[in-house]
Amino acid sequence: MQHELLFEIGTEELPAGYIQPALVNMSKIVTNQLTELGLPHGDIKTAATPRRLTICVDKLASAQKDSREEVTGPPKAAAFDAEGKPTKAAEGFAKSRGVTIEDIQIAKTPKGEYLMVVVEKKGKNTTALLPDLLNKIIKQLPFPKSMHWGSGSATFARPIQWLVARYGDQLIPCRVNDIQSGLTTRGHRFMSPASQEVTGFNSYLDNLRKAHVIADMEERKQAVIKEITESAKLAGGMVMDDAELVDTVTNLVEKPHAVCGEFDKKFLALPREVLITSMREHQKYFAIVDGNDELLPNFIAVNNTATRDNKLAVAGHQRVLRARLEDALFFFTEDQNQQLADRVNKLSGVVFQAGLGTMLEKTERIAKLAEWLAEIVAPPASATAKRAAQLAKADLITELVNEFPSLQGTMGRAYALLDKEPVAVAQAIAEHYLPVRAGSRLPESDGGAIVGLADRIDTIAGCFAIGKQPTGTTDQYGLRRLSLGLLHIISDRGYSLSLQELTTKAIELYGDKASTERQSVLEAIINFIRGRYVNDLIAAGIPAPAIEAVTSVDFDDPIDCSRRIEALSAVQNEETFTILAGSFKRVRNIIKDHQEDQVNASLLAEEAEKVLYNAFLKVAAETEPMLKTRNYQAAMAVILEMKEPVDRFFDEVMVMADDEQIRNNRLALLTAISHLFLRIGDFSKMS
Repeated sequence: MQHELLFEIGTEELPAGYIQPALVNMSKIVTNQLTELGLPHGDIKTAATPRRLTICVDKLASAQKDSREEVTGPPKAAAFDAEGKPTKAAEGFAKSRGVTIEDIQIAKTPKGEYLMVVVEKKGKNTTALLPDLLNKIIKQLPFPKSMHWGSGSATFARPIQWLVARYGDQLIPCRVNDIQSGLTTRGHRFMSPASQEVTGFNSYLDNLRKAHVIADMEERKQAVIKEITESAKLAGGMVMDDAELVDTVTNLVEKPHAVCGEFDKKFLALPREVLITSMREHQKYFAIVDGNDELLPNFIAVNNTATRDNKLAVAGHQRVLRARLEDALFFFTEDQNQQLADRVNKLSGVVFQAGLGTMLEKTERIAKLAEWLAEIVAPPASATAKRAAQLAKADLITELVNEFPSLQGTMGRAYALLDKEPVAVAQAIAEHYLPVRAGSRLPESDGGAIVGLADRIDTIAGCFAIGKQPTGTTDQYGLRRLSLGLLHIISDRGYSLSLQELTTKAIELYGDKASTERQSVLEAIINFIRGRYVNDLIAAGIPAPAIEAVTSVDFDDPIDCSRRIEALSAVQNEETFTILAGSFKRVRNIIKDHQEDQVNASLLAEEAEKVLYNAFLKVAAETEPMLKTRNYQAAMAVILEMKEPVDRFFDEVMVMADDEQIRNNRLALLTAISHLFLRIGDFSKMS
């Protein structure tokens, strides 16, 4: 038989950012536990609001299946003595399986006769297994921060107020501190606080709707979108796209009720980002724009309750926002009393990292690094990159960024424009922080990209130099994110550069602060970035063997690596390449550490080795210009012509000949072929 399991954890209001990860982890825990217990089941569904986390398992089997296992023990010869009495080996085997000597059988196997016992295990009822499973969900759910409450020892993101645990029509006992599981949930805290009976997942959702709670996450999100869209129309505009804020607000309310407010038009003098940040960051208000995407002096607030007096509710929101905007306008005005350039020296009072000096020292390093890097990847942007790097961190000591840290870079651009700095410099100041997270927007200008690269490699080099690199579980300074950002910028801009040279320059600029042995630091950084590069490509669906074939040989210029990986990925499924890769593996095994690749043509005795040598010369000549211009796909097409000569060589020629000169000459030929192939990658990794 199969029944539905419904489990709800009712809590005090959870932080919005905790809810979605909690549902994902609940599903993982339940799936793993049911698999471990051998309990078949159907779909797993979830629901949540700020006051509840709910999971439903459809068609959950009512019991484990009975099992029968044949367990082999020691050999018969070791289990009984000459008189046929059981030895300690037989007694120990019987005891370990919970049976008597009489229960043991003798099984004939290809290796001889062995003791064997049949262990039959009766499957347990699901109702007996669920209490422990439900308690594991509560104990194992991870949160950024958990708390104790009352006198109990249990911890959770917020105090648990009630539990619902129903399997079929049965109550499953579950307890957290002094809270016992039941069969009733709770409606909206203010609008319908009475208990609601739970009989099944669909009725659970229906009854909560009647109690002013939309527990289905997607349904509540659509309700939020509908509410804010209709409210925006009242102001004659539309909601500014903000998917992240929609998700946040969805997890702040149990049922959305939007109201539209307004603010003084004088605040439109603030930069757009300041207005938006003032509304969304602390108040979670939505901005409204007109048909030209210009901000209107209006906002939308989403309440968790319906308001009896709409004007009173709107007035409250307007009062709160006005105070925020007055502060922002004051800070914006005050900040303009001093130019960005005049603030730079004050960065000497801001610590970058303990052991790595101040933000002024960092600014000086990234300015030198940006100028050096620009000459390599985009010389016309050199002056822009250097000036932007000098000003990039100056907005950190402005009043407005102190109030709204998320505006760093944004305010640097705004103040740079007010200071009459070139537009390209202002743009680069803002863009050097991009991307802020995986998949987000990248710099659109060379200036922004170059300063962004200089900033990231400076932080990475500094942290590694003082032993602050990430561990398996921690990444205190976000170096993984910085490395991915660095790689994504390089890829997006198509910059061909040496990571070895860039990192070496960054380490050198630290001077005496880079106290650790520099070569080991350099190697550690390159290996770390290589790891991010490999993981990122694998996550993007690039074949792992092609990635390993290239990165195991060389990892310095990410653009060059990507081109070689693309070339190998394009041919990896071709039969000719598969055979050639296998042959190359044989080549690598034969030559081992042999490095000499100069072939003496006069020592080529066999026809097959002459054919191979001539084929090698032809392919090497044809591919040389292709390899120099990094046209690796064209080079691979030519290299594949080596398959037949290589196959024939191995069929007809004994490489390890008795004559030392001939043997070394043949090894030199294979080494020369190896060196040619390795200019693209180690094909043997793909065999």
